[in-house]
Amino acid sequence: MSNEIEAIKDPGLPAHVHRKADHDPVAAKRAERQVAILFGISAIGTLLLIFSYIFIPDDVFIFIPVMGDQNAHQLGLGLGMAISLFFIGMGAIHWAKTLMPDQEVIAHRHEFRSPDSDRKEFVQAVKDGAGAAGLGRRSLIKRSLGAALGLSALSPILLLRDLGPLPGNELEKTTWKAGTHLVTDPGNRRIKASDLEVGAVAQVLPEIEDPEHRHLSDIAKDAVLLIRLRPDEFNLDADRLAMTHEGIIAFSKICSHMGCAVALYEQQTKHLLCPCHQSTFDVTRAAKVIFGPAARPLPQLDITVDGEGYLVARNPFSEPVGPSFWERDSR
Repeated sequence: MSNEIEAIKDPGLPAHVHRKADHDPVAAKRAERQVAILFGISAIGTLLLIFSYIFIPDDVFIFIPVMGDQNAHQLGLGLGMAISLFFIGMGAIHWAKTLMPDQEVIAHRHEFRSPDSDRKEFVQAVKDGAGAAGLGRRSLIKRSLGAALGLSALSPILLLRDLGPLPGNELEKTTWKAGTHLVTDPGNRRIKASDLEVGAVAQVLPEIEDPEHRHLSDIAKDAVLLIRLRPDEFNLDADRLAMTHEGIIAFSKICSHMGCAVALYEQQTKHLLCPCHQSTFDVTRAAKVIFGPAARPLPQLDITVDGEGYLVARNPFSEPVGPSFWERDSR
């Protein structure tokens, strides 16, 4: 009795069976039209989705036998998406089964880099396969596939509409205007220069008619820090110094890096610190960034006093308030 194991013979590949479209030009043309029709139906489904999303109100209902009352908006979205995806898949499958080459190819894998001759042979095989698929000479399939894929790509883009309207330049506007009184936060009390001692810090907001209904989004842009120093401690140019009043300087409290509240003031060093990412601003040098990721100084508010001695804004902010981003003029 022999202990040798008989090697399994390679059964080889079964005989290739040609399809009708492989040798009949009429059948090939018919298959091409069928594929184009499937892609066209997919494009119609995408158009139905777009139409339902934009033009059909979400409170319209229609009666459908057996199903009863259905929301027309959601029904249009569902049917459009289903038709778009189903028929583009069916078109691709029918194209592969009737027109694309179906001969089996054996490719021996190699764990290392293949020789250049093999690489060139592979590239040529891919090119030959693409040519055999007939995409270049079957213009009807090419146009219908392009239309179906192009329209289906619009579907996720339309969903961006639900993110809300574009902010425009609203992010750069604040409630501060020329002559607006500074009021304490909290308290909404007007503040005089004499209320602040040297070294004192106060958070203020612009005075409005109805402070009880102040919008949170406005507070996030309008918050200002008042800091009082001795006038000789400033290292400012003439224009910046003119925006102060008797040693009181006002900066936006919103960090120019990511929009956090700059809430920490070091009285000894005259530095403002953002607790989120440790951006540090030098108060004596117009809130210049001396450490951290912030790209620009805190915007300075031009202040003065009215006839009664209350602090007011001489002008609104002359530069955007809040975090920097690529659409913004980060002067």
